[in-house]
Amino acid sequence: MVQLQQQYPLYLNNKAVQSNADLAVTDKFTGEVAFRVAQADAATIDAAIAGAVRATGPMARLASYERQAVLQHCVDRFRERFDELAYALCVEAGKPIKDSEGEVTRLIDTFRIAAEESVRMTGEVQPLDISPRARGYQGMWKRVPIGPCSFISPFNFPLNLAAHKIAPALAVGCPFVMKPASRTPLGAILMGEVLAETDLPEGAFSILPAHREGADLFTTDDRLKLLSFTGSPAVGWDLKARAGKKKLVLELGGNAAVIIDADADLEDALDRVIFGAFYQSGQSCIGVQRIIVHAQVYERFRDMLVERTRTLKAGDPKDRETFIGPMISEGEASRLDGWIQQAIARGARLLCGGKRQGAMLEATLLENVDRNADAYREEAFGPLAILSRFERFEDALDEVNDSKFGLQAGVFTRDLFKMFDAWDRLEVGGVVINDVPSYRVDNMPYGGVKDSGLGREGVRFAMEDMTEIRNLVIRRR
Repeated sequence: MVQLQQQYPLYLNNKAVQSNADLAVTDKFTGEVAFRVAQADAATIDAAIAGAVRATGPMARLASYERQAVLQHCVDRFRERFDELAYALCVEAGKPIKDSEGEVTRLIDTFRIAAEESVRMTGEVQPLDISPRARGYQGMWKRVPIGPCSFISPFNFPLNLAAHKIAPALAVGCPFVMKPASRTPLGAILMGEVLAETDLPEGAFSILPAHREGADLFTTDDRLKLLSFTGSPAVGWDLKARAGKKKLVLELGGNAAVIIDADADLEDALDRVIFGAFYQSGQSCIGVQRIIVHAQVYERFRDMLVERTRTLKAGDPKDRETFIGPMISEGEASRLDGWIQQAIARGARLLCGGKRQGAMLEATLLENVDRNADAYREEAFGPLAILSRFERFEDALDEVNDSKFGLQAGVFTRDLFKMFDAWDRLEVGGVVINDVPSYRVDNMPYGGVKDSGLGREGVRFAMEDMTEIRNLVIRRR
């Protein structure tokens, strides 16, 4: 049986510091305090940024094989501590244990990909003699680390979304400071514990739980050259306005849609939609929120979906049979419950679910939802999905695009022409054919358009954002 400690430190310039135990982290199912974590003040954050600045040169001078060795050490240690990492995630996030184990697997994948990519940072030799004035000139370019980075990670994937920032930074040789979500800081702290076992230059990393109100330096300090934030659009765009000259990568929200065409395999689509809508209680920015079904198969698919949804087991996330665990807080569950009631008051039909007890909200399906209702327009970020029907495929594409968000979309179809039409017309960062928009592999480019953010994650693509091109011109005499 895995046992968690009563107190955990923060990490300042590679070292564990138990300066206080100010941050109480609850077991999201029981509501009881599970452990306490040290919390950084402004002076600590300032010291961490200063350390990252000092580490900029030493980190940039690390050889490729040295960066790879650090990342491979993390892979090996995460495998050894698999059960501990999964249990910690289950407790602090309320994530069902099977989903928690899946996230640890992805954490390992992300660091493994980064280890492989760390020795593939290539440049290019470029001929410059494109006109007589450039005769005898030759060019080449390479990528160099951008410098100290600031990372702010969210509560819903405390391990893997932190990994998508940390692992690429290590792969290219960028020092970093990280603020994990205060509701779920332990995953990042355990990663810091593993990193502290390596020979990284002092100041290479700091992991600093902190109150949002006291953490402005993560955003505003000009010593930081890149800010990577994953979280809500309201917070993300505010950070952009205050970030100054630094480069930004924003992974924000979504209300992802999936289209199910008349020729789809409905049993297969059912399995994937159940996963996409309700895995980890719907708390995913690419969770299925809008289900758009062809009129010919709408009633059949709706009835299948309602029947399956009613069988999902809700309860203690530590129980291996649990599919629906608690939302991150009672306040968030109450917010989404209010959206459901608002939609019903405006004429939506409740198909199943809709009941709340504390932070537990039943898996809920609605149809006939007003397009101006919050349940349609905003990001549910919980166990709610809404159904609608379409006659023409073009209308389904338009309905997907009828959103201020544009992260990913799914399309179940066997028609090659419709597949390419969807790829061309959908205003999203990624189109997933014959699966839900919730599908992600950790080496693919991942990110959105419109209010869903700026830039792309996925290890190689994040590495590009964390580097700059440095050109060399040679005059041959």
